[in-house]
Amino acid sequence: MRNYKEIAKVIIHGKKMDFKLHKSLKISNMNRKLRMGMVGGGKDAFIGAIHRLAANMDGLIEVSCGALSIRPEVAIASGEALFLPKERIYLTYEEMIKKEASLPANERIDFVTIVTPNFAHFAPAMMALEYGFHVVIEKPITFSLDEAKQLKQKLDETGLTLCLTHTYSGYPMVKQAKAMVKEGKFGKIRKIWVEYPQGWLSKLSEREGNAQAAWRTDPKKSGKSSVMGDIGTHAAHLAEYITGAKITDVCAELNTMVEGRMLDDDGAVMLKFDNGAKGVLMASQVAAGEENALKIRVYGEHGGIEWAQHEPNTLLVKWYDQPTQIFRAGGNYGAHLSPTAIHNCRTPGGHPEGYLEAFANIYRNFALTIGCKIDGTTPTPEMLDFPGIEDGLRGMAFIDNVVASSQSDVKWTPYVL
Repeated sequence: MRNYKEIAKVIIHGKKMDFKLHKSLKISNMNRKLRMGMVGGGKDAFIGAIHRLAANMDGLIEVSCGALSIRPEVAIASGEALFLPKERIYLTYEEMIKKEASLPANERIDFVTIVTPNFAHFAPAMMALEYGFHVVIEKPITFSLDEAKQLKQKLDETGLTLCLTHTYSGYPMVKQAKAMVKEGKFGKIRKIWVEYPQGWLSKLSEREGNAQAAWRTDPKKSGKSSVMGDIGTHAAHLAEYITGAKITDVCAELNTMVEGRMLDDDGAVMLKFDNGAKGVLMASQVAAGEENALKIRVYGEHGGIEWAQHEPNTLLVKWYDQPTQIFRAGGNYGAHLSPTAIHNCRTPGGHPEGYLEAFANIYRNFALTIGCKIDGTTPTPEMLDFPGIEDGLRGMAFIDNVVASSQSDVKWTPYVL
């Protein structure tokens, strides 16, 4: 890592502009990048490349080694494509973790990123923690709630840090929405609508050679639910993240709309929250023609917000007795946006930031936090703003409780952790 200057000078369209970086970016005294080891994410793995791009964006992290595939030839080819040293291209995560732990402190990795299918999250995560490595892991955090609880216990024992990549919480305008709710701008929150329609599973593509579809719709690899595990957890996390409220009860219906599929691909959930708010969550993988149309609306006594993932740099702020306001992301809007939103902006307004930047915000905040831990300094609240083990536990509980509700004739199912 490097120290950041108080003022960053940039040239845009021939004009010099001064961006006052938020004080949280004046970070540790570390003089190196964090070293990352990756489990999964080899050639042709969509999410592996996304993680590497996000980790690399701010120059705080470098990929130092990997066990990138369960197939030896793919693991080797993937490592070579990333120009990893031959001796640090591993064929199994066990080999990687053990050998990295035996290296001198100035050579071995600082953390392990796990981007395998759900059923293969727990074992490498637990082993990494046992050998003293921090962990970044894809959502949902594990295959089962019990596994997530075991990770929580290990984290408590070791004092290590786990980051869960709920990507959508990394967008600046999501941060702005959260800040406005927390400041009480809208009064008591009453209603939450969140939806995540996709269309990519509208056909039985798992029988047509689509590897991504195959494991996501296999209960032995994905878990109890496909639609709620894969995208419903994102929607639930976003609702709780923005509002600061926690789901207490659910009333759910899950459906398998494509004949021959082994898991659900569509569902809707009515929600109760601990602040008295009521909500509705919809998630579908068979909304033919939709891409990743995540959208949330939150309403309080005086107004509310609307944010959509397909237009992530815009936040609509609606008022009971005033015209709708349009907030836009931009590092030059410091007088109008919250410190947390500004902390997560990289460019001035009109230079759109998207999915990769949101993903990178999670990695950056995680990296800044680990840098402070290594230095023995205290991370700022902005640095600590990334999903972790508690979010992972709640995500697994969401899946369990929604499935239980869908199978029950009782109207409301308590949200049990």
